[in-house]
Amino acid sequence: MKIVHVIASIDPKNGGLQAVAMRIAAAQGALGLDVHIITYGNAAVNAQVMEIGRSIPGFSEIHWHILPDAGRMEALFCFNGRRMLREVLKQASFMHIHGVWEPFLLYASKHARAEKIPYCICPAGMLDHWSLEQKSWKKKIALRLCYKGMLNDAAFLHLLNVDEAKAVEPLDFKAPNRIIPNGVFAEEFDPLPPAGLFRSRIGIPPDRRYVLFLSRLHVKKGLDILARAFAEIGQMHPDVDLVVAGPPGGAEGDFMSLVRQLGIEKRVYLTGPLYGQVKTEAMVDAACFCLPSRQEGFSMAITEALACGTPVVITDQCHFPEVATDDAGIVVPLDSVKVAEALTAILKDRARAQSMGQNGRRLVLEKFTWPAIADKTLQNYRLSALEAAASGRRRPTDLAGLPT
Repeated sequence: MKIVHVIASIDPKNGGLQAVAMRIAAAQGALGLDVHIITYGNAAVNAQVMEIGRSIPGFSEIHWHILPDAGRMEALFCFNGRRMLREVLKQASFMHIHGVWEPFLLYASKHARAEKIPYCICPAGMLDHWSLEQKSWKKKIALRLCYKGMLNDAAFLHLLNVDEAKAVEPLDFKAPNRIIPNGVFAEEFDPLPPAGLFRSRIGIPPDRRYVLFLSRLHVKKGLDILARAFAEIGQMHPDVDLVVAGPPGGAEGDFMSLVRQLGIEKRVYLTGPLYGQVKTEAMVDAACFCLPSRQEGFSMAITEALACGTPVVITDQCHFPEVATDDAGIVVPLDSVKVAEALTAILKDRARAQSMGQNGRRLVLEKFTWPAIADKTLQNYRLSALEAAASGRRRPTDLAGLPT
């Protein structure tokens, strides 16, 4: 069976969507499926993706179709992209679209509809309330003119959690909702690297601890909330620093201005983006992971921190309630005082922090692994393909090898 994943950019700096696309594809490839990814990315991005993929089980099974970075005309009209879609989608059984607001994804959906190839769309939080409020008039126009049709005609919407499903209900799309979370490969986190490697790498002394933020440096990630919370706990925990890791996202300047205003610049380490083993080392060494985000679909960074046995402090807008129910960390409202209180609760009680870390690692390795998630995607492909064939809306597809 041929599965084609489509994503507008595979550049890791753009966040978790790219990490998810390559890992779902790899997990499906490991199941013996013929898996392809069509995307844009320059030679440096291509090399970086291949390097990251060395540690991902099943990654070598993916057939890559990486177009050169799109200029303005290509980004809008996708001349090369559409040619690639026509070629790669021949004999495809199913197409999996990652993202929403990109012309390339719209063209992919149109081509799939013309060829009667069923497809699903993973909005990855792009349709929740916070996201739709950003440049809201543009998105309202885009939905009305073309993107609502793309979403309506999907075989299903691949949503990441119950909260995301509730958020899209008022939009009244015709496509059914299917909840399929993100996860990890156990092999990437077993064994974990020994403690101390990252601390030594960036020069944090052995007698100091640190809180880790790891995500794109974007306003929605709550860096301002993090800075105020850390300043609040600074005097109570003089042995604790703050490590902020991630690619630029437009909020780094305001964040550093606030850090200087709060007088905590000597205790803040800005590392830039971390990938692969170095990222895992940073999570292993952290006393606590903190993501006070204003909006998340299903954060890969949170999931990976849990897999590393690191307790987490997150906001309820991260939509990861299992952190609280399984006592793997603390979930708080979007408020710097509450974030500070949660950080203090973990930092002052090392036994509790260790217990939370163990709970989080067990949670992820038992409930959120890519092989199980890949199997769930295939079950939903099969169900939707059968429904489409029965309705006559799309051609019957090759279902050989799919689980019943």
